[in-house]
Amino acid sequence: MEMLVFLIPVALLLGLTGLLSFIWAVRAGQFDDPDGAAARILIDEDRPADEPDK
Repeated sequence: MEMLVFLIPVALLLGLTGLLSFIWAVRAGQFDDPDGAAARILIDEDRPADEPDK
């Protein structure tokens, strides 16, 4: 029972830290375009006309 006095505040502190980190990430724009980088890899860039085919 004595251990719960230690474990409950630690668990609450870790949960609050995770929640605050998530809120910060959302406000900082970390989740604005999650699929953009995955789709950009599929877009071919045009090769210059003077470059021969490999």
